[in-house]
Amino acid sequence: MVRIGIVAGEASGDLLGSHLIQALKQKRADIEFVGIAGPKMMGEGAHSLFPIERLSVRGYLEVIKHLFGLLRLRRQLLRHFLNDRLDLFIGIDAPDFNFWLEKKLKNKGIKTIHYVSPSIWAWRKGRINKIKKAVSHVLALFPFEPALYQEAGIPVTYVGHPLADILPMEPDVATAREGLKIKPYALVIAMLPGSRQSEVQQHADLFVKTAKLIYAENPNALFLVPLITRETRQIFELAIFHALEDLPIQILFGHAHDAMEAADVIIVASGTATLEAALLKKPMVITYRMSKLSWQLLKRMRLQPYVGLPNILAGKFVVPELLQDDSTPEKLAETALKLVSDLDQLTEIKAEFTKIHHSLRQNTAEKAATAILAYLK
Repeated sequence: MVRIGIVAGEASGDLLGSHLIQALKQKRADIEFVGIAGPKMMGEGAHSLFPIERLSVRGYLEVIKHLFGLLRLRRQLLRHFLNDRLDLFIGIDAPDFNFWLEKKLKNKGIKTIHYVSPSIWAWRKGRINKIKKAVSHVLALFPFEPALYQEAGIPVTYVGHPLADILPMEPDVATAREGLKIKPYALVIAMLPGSRQSEVQQHADLFVKTAKLIYAENPNALFLVPLITRETRQIFELAIFHALEDLPIQILFGHAHDAMEAADVIIVASGTATLEAALLKKPMVITYRMSKLSWQLLKRMRLQPYVGLPNILAGKFVVPELLQDDSTPEKLAETALKLVSDLDQLTEIKAEFTKIHHSLRQNTAEKAATAILAYLK
């Protein structure tokens, strides 16, 4: 039996991991996967030693709060992997957690694959030397990334993004709206405040106040808020309660794809959801709030003028970004309403996002599995 250690840190990594496990098992039936996995990876047979939620922490202050628990967990995981000899290790995203593990395992002679290049092109370019010591191979999701690794002498394979394989070139808006029982004349705004509790805590009140302003301008507005846990749902429901107003906000358990596909415009916290929105060819306003200290630290390290993946991939501001102090209910409401009414801009957005979709559609899981299996021969 071949044993592969695998660690994913959040929902987007769980999705990547599930497709990868499926593709690897189709080629080799004798592989077992153990580490930290989410529900999708476990559905494909991965054994999770700890809940994936333990790693789902974002922002410097938030990480500091959970630091000792994370360090202890990482040491426990390393001991397990070294005691129960691995043939290979795959770290899916979660770079601050996984690079330490990868370096320790690589020093013990275990091949290490890192799936999802960290954003060295956006934040911390100096990290590439740390990556070189930790990984045997990088699987890159975006087409501009391989050159950075080749220059540093790190083996790399561009594999594209699995969402580009899954999602059709043309979204089926009518079917999505029918499934959600939305009236044909409604102005549908999908609101995605993030997947982590800390993100929803930062954005819930902001999004509810934004909805209030949009609804005052357009009484046909309907707001869809997909959330994946009971805790995040409770946070958002509390923000609605504090608004002291009956707003047409529907909280959905999951169904983020349906909400985005049905939407006329999306207000979304920066992250993987922005990429899905782009692949669905949707106009969006990208926003993000974090603690003031985290923002000051991050701002100093930023190398590009944009943080949203759709803008980074296009190399320009295709959709607006309202971050931190610019992220106010007034600005979000005004920008979203202006965006959805500008037909020329909507046409341009769709064209740019179609180009991105074509460039990312690479049969990702198959390519990633092929690169990994080369290390198991």
